[in-house]
Amino acid sequence: MSEFVKNLMSQVKAKNPSEPEFHQAVYEVASSLSLVLEKHPEYRKEKILERIIEPERVIMFRVPWVDDQGEVQVNRGFRIEMNSAIGPYKGGLRFHPSVNLGILKFLAFEQVFKNSLTTLPMGGGKGGSDFDPKGKSDGEVMRFCQSFMSELFRHIGPDTDVPAGDIGVGGREIGYLFGQYKKLRNEFTGVLTGKGLNWGGSLIRPEATGYGAVYFAAEMLATRNQTLEGKKCLVSGSGNVAQFTIEKILHLGGKPLTISDSNGYIYDEAGIDYAKLKFIMDLKNVRRGRVNEYADKFKTATYVALDPSVDSNPLWNHKADCAFPSATQNEINGKDAANLLKNGVYVVSEGANMPSTIEAIEQFLDAKILYGPGKAANAGGVSTSGLEMSQNSLRLSWSREEVDQRLHNIMKSIHKTCVETAAKYGTPGNYVNGANIGGFVKVANAMLDQGIV
Repeated sequence: MSEFVKNLMSQVKAKNPSEPEFHQAVYEVASSLSLVLEKHPEYRKEKILERIIEPERVIMFRVPWVDDQGEVQVNRGFRIEMNSAIGPYKGGLRFHPSVNLGILKFLAFEQVFKNSLTTLPMGGGKGGSDFDPKGKSDGEVMRFCQSFMSELFRHIGPDTDVPAGDIGVGGREIGYLFGQYKKLRNEFTGVLTGKGLNWGGSLIRPEATGYGAVYFAAEMLATRNQTLEGKKCLVSGSGNVAQFTIEKILHLGGKPLTISDSNGYIYDEAGIDYAKLKFIMDLKNVRRGRVNEYADKFKTATYVALDPSVDSNPLWNHKADCAFPSATQNEINGKDAANLLKNGVYVVSEGANMPSTIEAIEQFLDAKILYGPGKAANAGGVSTSGLEMSQNSLRLSWSREEVDQRLHNIMKSIHKTCVETAAKYGTPGNYVNGANIGGFVKVANAMLDQGIV
């Protein structure tokens, strides 16, 4: 660790105690940026990185709502407006019991660099609540969303801050949030992305994060003159990102083998085909069931329940070529990374945000596998959100093919930036350095132009 990084991390930990995910995200970026800060002393002089680490604004508020039994419930709401140097704040809302200030700050910090890489004019932000939509009725979710938006609406707008969905926030939640915003502001405007198709949404938006992660993997494989055809793929999660990761793997000829949820995972040696994927989508999106039902339905699959006492995830301990972590942060630890490498995995494309620990990332880099970090590999979701914003501004709706082509081109552009930047700073093939430096430089230059604000 360089002296600069060591001193910086001491300050970050002192200022932001009890926020380990935020410390991890800052450390991962700062470690890469030592290379660029040596070549550009003006970034050090103007304290650019120190300013990016400090959010421009943190909004925290209470969210009272009434459940179906008439009981008053109280949750906590957040919005982290991290950096607006290159455009309005942009980033998802997460509704999950694990949500706290540190997790949202890490997500907002990552979002700054991810959004910069997309080539679109978007700053970085993130928000959410410790509310758990799982097991709640539509009425309860609606009442919570309306209460949440009754405070959030003061702080967002199409040219200020444009939230989207994340874990626990899908089409249902975005609809309720948008309806309340429209009522309070008396205006129909593109303030949220991930909207319904018949009221301002974009085709391909639900698919975009998963599709983008697979497009990025395909670009990485192309550097070795390979394709996804016939590759065995491990996928974690069973929500939006995982479902469409599986769909795009199938489009490109790969063979997905796994899905998971918070109770456990299934391994299907025969592969998850289109018919099985259709079952998964109905199970998770309509019936809101658990993945163990997949193993009851398809006899080629085995189900393994989650064992919290084990220090690794057996999902990552199967023979495969590619891994697509698509569930949540830090789902691949050092032991999981060792198992992936031992089982022949040489492509990791992150659909989730920061799903690999620092120890896991170091193993991937040491092994020189094709490792696409989340801020590059999963940027397809926010890229298509940016395209939705463009369509809203133009009062147009592009075709499915046009949006998918634009998404594919953006993922190619992000890959090219990562490859060229990594090589420029003396670490060819290191996508972590390529993504971190590539995302940072654009934001840093905009901040230099705009003065000390």
